[in-house]
Amino acid sequence: MTRSAHPASLPDHVDVVIVGAGISGIDAAYRVQSQCPDRSYAVLEARDSLGGTWDLFRYPGVRADSDIYTLSFPFQPWTGENSMADGGEILDYLRRTVEQFGIDRHVHCGTKVVAANWCGETARWTVTVERTGGDDGPQRSTLTCSFLYMNTGYYDYERGHDPQFPGIESFAGTVAHPQFWPDELDYAGKRVVVIGSGATAITVVPAMARDAAKVTMLQRTPTWIGTQPRRDRFADKLRRRLPAGWAHRVIRARNAAYATGFYHYCRRFPDRARALLTTAAARRIGDDAVREHFTPPYAPWDQRVCVTADADLFKAIKREEVDVVTDHIDGFVAEGIRLRSGAVLPADIVVPATGLRMLALGHIAVSVDGRPVEPARHMLWRGAMLSDVPNFALCFGYVNLSWTMRADLTARLVCRILNHMRRADLAAVTAPAEAGVGEKPLIELASGYVQRGVDTFPRQGDRGPWRMHQFYPRDVAAVARANLRRELRGVPRASVPLPGAGSPTGDDLRLGG
Repeated sequence: MTRSAHPASLPDHVDVVIVGAGISGIDAAYRVQSQCPDRSYAVLEARDSLGGTWDLFRYPGVRADSDIYTLSFPFQPWTGENSMADGGEILDYLRRTVEQFGIDRHVHCGTKVVAANWCGETARWTVTVERTGGDDGPQRSTLTCSFLYMNTGYYDYERGHDPQFPGIESFAGTVAHPQFWPDELDYAGKRVVVIGSGATAITVVPAMARDAAKVTMLQRTPTWIGTQPRRDRFADKLRRRLPAGWAHRVIRARNAAYATGFYHYCRRFPDRARALLTTAAARRIGDDAVREHFTPPYAPWDQRVCVTADADLFKAIKREEVDVVTDHIDGFVAEGIRLRSGAVLPADIVVPATGLRMLALGHIAVSVDGRPVEPARHMLWRGAMLSDVPNFALCFGYVNLSWTMRADLTARLVCRILNHMRRADLAAVTAPAEAGVGEKPLIELASGYVQRGVDTFPRQGDRGPWRMHQFYPRDVAAVARANLRRELRGVPRASVPLPGAGSPTGDDLRLGG
């Protein structure tokens, strides 16, 4: 979807503004229009096309690092061949979904939200946007909404993590950051060094190895890596025997149970999990290589366990198309990278797959009656609403399971809140902070990218509605039994002044405008 495919002008007011048109934003739009059909909504997307992560990342081999049946939507069966889907396949799936359900009529691409302020007197958000296009550059305008729902993801789309490697300016080759991949980069026959060993590195390395002269994966610390088939035989058999919708639900439930079970197995039995992962890798590349390069000093799922599809990374190592070096970078030189050991890795192209820069609200200045909202000073109620911020929700998915599983659960909860407000005739609801609740980081992983940015995110609590369990069945039950009347503080619509001249009528305000 390009700018020409979305509505030309923004509405003055909608019931719900959804910020972001990636997987979670599309899911939110579907839930709002299907579960709250009498509410108007708009999806505001800063980029020129929808898709979020899958439109942004264009590096070789980009794919999901979890199975597509849990990453895809529960209301839109996945019909592709691969269970570990490529980025292009996922993007096509998202585009088909928005067209099939008419969501594209509500998506405004090239519309960057820069600020949002809640006015308690009118019980509305004023959203300030910059729209691209035109001869005069970006133009600012505003719209209002009754409920603001942030689906901006958890990392900075404008900047990746920059470790500030010494001497990088002296490197004579090309530096290609995965987040901003050069469209015309030719790496055929070139020497490539990929810095890092996370999810990006283990996908880009075997993909580039097919054409490059040699690819070296340079890592400071090993990462736990498991294998998963690109095609799911169980899924293929089931889809031949059942209608698409039924098959999708069964496969999704089965895969979610497996992923969740493996996560908790790793947390409860770390030594057994270590043995399981190292034994599987050793069958591919041998014990010596595993001991040197694929045995991290931390337990599985202290940081993410990455996945190599069809063991493509291990196969490329076995074919000697890929070398793995575990060392520290001393600095860059003209011909490549000098290591702390004194060796120099020659390179024509360096790919710094050094991680993401975490960002809670996508550079958007959020305020309540003019007072800035700092996410880190708030707790997250039911994984959805910031404490003491009215009519405001944000989506934060799972880190141990596909993002979409939690995103869809949160979207359904938001729709419950909207319908509760309608039934109770409330203009606003707030999740009030609760005294005595212990605070914990929202993400409890030791990964570098998490530790660099988690302190800027909302906090979770140690109990009750403030705790995110990272366990889907438990979260489903917790959300289902949430008592919105007791847990949320409401503002009666009758206490909000009627709109002034040029604003919606009293009936319009009651019905959302």
